[in-house]
Amino acid sequence: MKEDTPFKVEKRDHIAWVTLNRPEKRNTMDYAFFEGIDKIFKELGIDRDVRVIVIKAEGKSFTAGLDLVSMGSMLQGEGVGFREDLRKEILSFQECLNTLERCPKPIIAAVHGHCIGGGIDLLCVCDIRMASREAVFSVRETRVAIVADLGTLQRLPTIIGQGWFRDLALTGRDFTAEEALKMGFITRLADSRDALLSQAAGLAEEIAALPPTTVQGVKDVINYSRDNGIHAGLSYVAQKNAAMLPSKDLMEAFTAFMEKRKPVFTGE
Repeated sequence: MKEDTPFKVEKRDHIAWVTLNRPEKRNTMDYAFFEGIDKIFKELGIDRDVRVIVIKAEGKSFTAGLDLVSMGSMLQGEGVGFREDLRKEILSFQECLNTLERCPKPIIAAVHGHCIGGGIDLLCVCDIRMASREAVFSVRETRVAIVADLGTLQRLPTIIGQGWFRDLALTGRDFTAEEALKMGFITRLADSRDALLSQAAGLAEEIAALPPTTVQGVKDVINYSRDNGIHAGLSYVAQKNAAMLPSKDLMEAFTAFMEKRKPVFTGE
């Protein structure tokens, strides 16, 4: 990425590392953020060499949410025309985050420091979330007179359940990494930022070593079943496997088992 963009992207060993790179602004989310993340994940989604994506951040915070300073003009105006423009703006930001959810590659979020407001929207479109022990989260919009509108109110309850979700959304309170682990919002907790990145790398390497077409199929079926229900999901996975099997990766798994070696998957 160019130096003036709020991201850094590095690729190695089938893993793409996407770094939020505006530490002087606490990695707040402005217009460039939404444009950039949409473009990056569309590109990574079709990059056959990339099998898994890790999102991390520079600086003291993962993200402090929406950049209300640079985007404040979006909230200033009156009349029907202004209201319609605002609605379209919100929908466009939603669509940028939808791009991550539609990305066929599994996405891991490695969170340190504060992750508030729009940061929760971002985490909700990731597949796996982990954090360092000092991380702090908040559905902060409630406390600044905004109804969270980029996906938290729709996605978070499917991750942590209605009980915890309503507690967090209706209060906007801070919650710790240990609380996030308890409620299932994150699944792994690290003692330090370095340990967090090491854990993220280890998990990404584990996933990248698996058959990529299968991993992507699993993500697709999970999302489809969540959105369409159990019975539709069962029909969908039957159709998907009927179309995919047998595959070279399946034969490689059998052969490697018989030869007592680790399989090498190609995605074919």
